Amino acid sequence: MLARKITDETDAYACLEAAQRSGLPRTEWARAHGVDARSLNAWRMNLERRGQRRSPDSPLRLVELVSGEGPVTPANSGIRLVFGELVVEVDRGFDLGTLGRVLDLVAPC
Repeated sequence: MLARKITDETDAYACLEAAQRSGLPRTEWARAHGVDARSLNAWRMNLERRGQRRSPDSPLRLVELVSGEGPVTPANSGIRLVFGELVVEVDRGFDLGTLGRVLDLVAPC
């Protein structure tokens, strides 16, 4: 029997709550109820991440980024990453290590 995938947030919350109430490990609960344990775990991680986002009451942290390579010009053929209201644009050839640090800084937002 193929295990079913979690269909949406409501389904995920219902399954996660039922697994917790059962006292079984999530993987065992999922197997016993025909739910794909990987899908359940992925939803659990995503829902936990949503809960870790900055609340409107928490202070905003500003980080100054300084480039030693002169003025910055707008990205015309680079990368544009959109995460809800957050937009990160970088020029083609932007240092990937620096991009990783920038994304690490904005991820908690």
